[in-house]
Amino acid sequence: MYMDKPVQSVLAATGGFFVVTLILAAVYLVCKDCKSKSTRSRPARPLRNPAALSAIIVDESTSFDPCLEFSMEEVVKATKNFSAHLVVGDGGFGLVYKAQLPDGLTVAIKKLDPDAFQGFREFQAEMETLGKLRHPNIVKILGYCVSGADRILIYEFISKGNLDRWLYDSWSSDGDGYEDGPGLRLPLSWKTRIKIVRGVANGLAYLHGLEKPIIHRDIKASNVLLDKDFEAHIADFGLARSMDASRSHVSTQFAGTMGYMPPEYKEGFTGATVRADVFSFGILMLEVATGRRPNLPTVHDGNQMGLVEWARKMVEQNRQMEMVDSSISNEDLDEGEVKEYFSIATTCAREISRDRPAMKEVIEMLDQIST
Repeated sequence: MYMDKPVQSVLAATGGFFVVTLILAAVYLVCKDCKSKSTRSRPARPLRNPAALSAIIVDESTSFDPCLEFSMEEVVKATKNFSAHLVVGDGGFGLVYKAQLPDGLTVAIKKLDPDAFQGFREFQAEMETLGKLRHPNIVKILGYCVSGADRILIYEFISKGNLDRWLYDSWSSDGDGYEDGPGLRLPLSWKTRIKIVRGVANGLAYLHGLEKPIIHRDIKASNVLLDKDFEAHIADFGLARSMDASRSHVSTQFAGTMGYMPPEYKEGFTGATVRADVFSFGILMLEVATGRRPNLPTVHDGNQMGLVEWARKMVEQNRQMEMVDSSISNEDLDEGEVKEYFSIATTCAREISRDRPAMKEVIEMLDQIST
């Protein structure tokens, strides 16, 4: 059918306008949908530090003992708002307070330094691992509290404090170990020292023998607590632990304490190994028997040297009896036992890690010493 040119022009213009409108509408709808999806996929506030956010929003109290309940509010009240008068120790990553919970149980409460941990999930996983440890020579962790950036650890209170004070602090202000109250603290006997060493060995063998071995990495006198019977309890696992999925053990971030660290650490190797713990245990054995601090130089034939080097030289010269702490009576000593003791200690503290025995072997050797 024939149309006038003006009519054709009008229809063509109308059709073109309609097509353009449809295209623009389609483009608009597509852009709007993309923008909407983009907006939904982006967080309202980009997080620079997700761990910091978790520390802010988490408020939780967890007990590993079904018979024990506590809250952050009760912990604050029990420590009198973390009063300095209740401080009983300054362990790795925080102060330790002696406190009594509402049910009458006396506990040790550790308030961790804010920079001593990562996010809440990491902290929770680490505490769940440590909370399952049950051994007579391992300090029992009872639970933890988290509120904001505060992280609180609760564990059993060990009455006689740490081994370090019994080796070096001769004054007792609280009467521990005495019937007559405060006064001079009696030195540990040779028999008691061997008992303590055995306890630490048993605790380490337990940790190393777990399906996923736990490496302590900071075995030292101040991390060994003594109960009323002078039974040893290994404490303070660094408390900033991290599960390493690529390995078969739990390792701490803290490399150790000067004087106890194995030589491989000084050479730059920082991996957690059971043999590193064995070396530190050997140093602890030397310290317990000699009463000499591992981080201080010892003089031998006019030359200054470290404790382990001095011990090796003394053993080579068959001078083991001279190595024993002078506060121990010679009447309590058997020369054969003393020599065997120092042989075990220097074997544990060998320079090359693969030459050190496993803790199970150490226990077998210690059992040969009759006390």
